[in-house]
Amino acid sequence: MTASSASSASSASARCAGDETDDSGLLAALLDGMDAALVAFAADGTVTHWNHEAERILGWTTAEAVGRTGLAGWAVRKEDADGIEAALAAAMRAPGRQVHEFALLAKDGHRVLVRTQSSAVRAPGGRVVGVYCAFSEVHTQLDLERSIALSEALFEDASWGVVLIDADLRPAVVNAHAARALGVGRTALLGRPLGELLAQGVEELECALQHVLAEGAPPAVAELWVTLRSEEAGVPRRCWRSGFVRLSSPMAEEPVPLGVAWLFQDVTDTKRTEQENSLLRFRAQQLHRAGRAAAECPDPSEAAALHLDFALAGFADHGLVDLVTPPAPAPFGKLPEGTGLDAAGAEDTGEGAQGVDGTDGVDAGGDGAPSGAGGAASGAEAGRRVRAGAPRLMRTLASPAGAPGPTETLAAAGIPVPYVPGHPALQAYERRGPVRTSAGPASPGGWAAARHWPDGTVHGLCVALCSRGRRLGVLTFLRAPARRPFDRADADYAEEVAARIAAALDLAGAAAR
Repeated sequence: MTASSASSASSASARCAGDETDDSGLLAALLDGMDAALVAFAADGTVTHWNHEAERILGWTTAEAVGRTGLAGWAVRKEDADGIEAALAAAMRAPGRQVHEFALLAKDGHRVLVRTQSSAVRAPGGRVVGVYCAFSEVHTQLDLERSIALSEALFEDASWGVVLIDADLRPAVVNAHAARALGVGRTALLGRPLGELLAQGVEELECALQHVLAEGAPPAVAELWVTLRSEEAGVPRRCWRSGFVRLSSPMAEEPVPLGVAWLFQDVTDTKRTEQENSLLRFRAQQLHRAGRAAAECPDPSEAAALHLDFALAGFADHGLVDLVTPPAPAPFGKLPEGTGLDAAGAEDTGEGAQGVDGTDGVDAGGDGAPSGAGGAASGAEAGRRVRAGAPRLMRTLASPAGAPGPTETLAAAGIPVPYVPGHPALQAYERRGPVRTSAGPASPGGWAAARHWPDGTVHGLCVALCSRGRRLGVLTFLRAPARRPFDRADADYAEEVAARIAAALDLAGAAAR
């Protein structure tokens, strides 16, 4: 052998030794960085590897464990050693991994129940040279399995909607309940901005999600009112009681938010019931307070104005009271068709006596004509068909049209309000029941002025004033565009207020006579 060949051989041997050192160091680093505890045995049962996680669980250091023969007497009680050694020997002969649960012995003497996965270690030729055993505490494994089972149950069978929102505020995982609530398929939701799903309430939801990502979960649930894009035409608002949980990676040393788990439940029916009950309590309290205040008024007309003031709170923007005046004297030689303040009552139909509050009495148009066949005629033709005993209504009480204030009692000028035929007030008087009306999106300008109502009103509710079997006039409530249209519950409340105002005005008329 020459000197050059000897030197090359020695350098190759040095490189091989260096590679083996690097491989052993890499293997040691991998073993110590594992989340599971690991112990490895040679074919004769000698412990060859013992990582830091095994040291943490059992308390035995690597120096104390490596080199021992078997686990009996130090890591396992002698009574349990035979079963554990048999299981490890079976793992050396069987293909694949074997799962067992053992009771190991810690250095301080207490027993630790662990779940193990054992598998044979084979040489490049296939010969078995040992066995390794990876293990973790049973309760840790059970916690992991419970977490996985809980996650699967939430995303499959939960009665709450569950949506996993990523850091970009886009749905990443959606359960079946949430998909049904949002009105789209589970896969169609993934990766879409929330603004494409919600027409209203998306700003509040995104603000809550950003707060959770930055600060953590809020201390209490939140109630969000939302409107879905798919239902934007009907605008049915929904109330979702929502809870938020920030998700962080357990693998990172510092908490890094992965997203937010949004859990919600539809409580719209419950909230609407609560709102209706609260509204009923408020209105009942207003009626009670109005009755107490009116009882202290020496003038019945002042009591009627107080009833109207209390009724307007939280209910309407304007209130009007029109009282019927006696009809004009008949021409000489002509017999009158009726007498008294309620002369027109003898000509009412059975429908009018029932207090109709239906769509037939709603004047949703802008021309002031009554609905039905009569609405097709012009104003002049409708005027020719007005009965001789039609009511002549004179404005008596009115809330201020400008700045808020108490209801004003108007001076009796004797001039009736020029309501056109088919006006909601006339319909309510003739029917003895409430009539609701709204301007509607297609109504022309001057809708309120054409009905002799304050400017800016778009919703009206007219109720007949009845006392002692006689019709005294009409009570009108008006709302601005900021309020919703009147509904049937509003009409019921207006009738209750009208009965009290009518009784006060009837008393005032009797006192005047």
